[in-house]
Amino acid sequence: MKIITISGLDGSGKSTQIELLKKEFEKNSKRVFYFHAIDFSIGNKIIFWKHKKIKKADSGVSNANWLGIQLRKIALRIDIWRFKRLIRKLEKENYDYILSDRFFYDTIVNIEYLSGDNLGTIKLRYSIFYTSYSILSFYLQTSPQEIMQRNRTPKQGLQYLEAKKKILDSKSQIWNWKIINGSQSKEIIFEEIKNFITKNLNA
Repeated sequence: MKIITISGLDGSGKSTQIELLKKEFEKNSKRVFYFHAIDFSIGNKIIFWKHKKIKKADSGVSNANWLGIQLRKIALRIDIWRFKRLIRKLEKENYDYILSDRFFYDTIVNIEYLSGDNLGTIKLRYSIFYTSYSILSFYLQTSPQEIMQRNRTPKQGLQYLEAKKKILDSKSQIWNWKIINGSQSKEIIFEEIKNFITKNLNA
């Protein structure tokens, strides 16, 4: 089982690249599972069950009180345990790849943004799900100002993007991400990602 994750600011093109990769792998007869850590999150499921009319964009990614932050940390532990179970299930069903638009990295970054705490060591505490699997993680590094000029802009605004980029940049080396210039065309970005995957995972 090989895991490929793409992280980046909201609106940086993560979903586009995941979809391109999915089509490429399936064209080569690979079995692919799409994973979205936010949609998968048990905390997110509970929130939307209670407040069905609330849209995902308004679910508190930029605001949370102390209790909300602690609940996110607990939910993260539960979600990683659930993810390990999911991997075992997918292996039995002979999936070749998990493609993740927003991985647990992004959940950790959001918790750090909300809390203002440095959670740099959290990777070590939650890294047990990495050890048995090949994993490649990409970071689409994009200017917040550029994202705000695109057709679809995040509702949280420029200040949120600038603060989140600062955290993402600081984590990129800690978490050994392959940094991709997100200002390039989607075609160039895709070729760079695809070539890196081929070289490092023998895809």
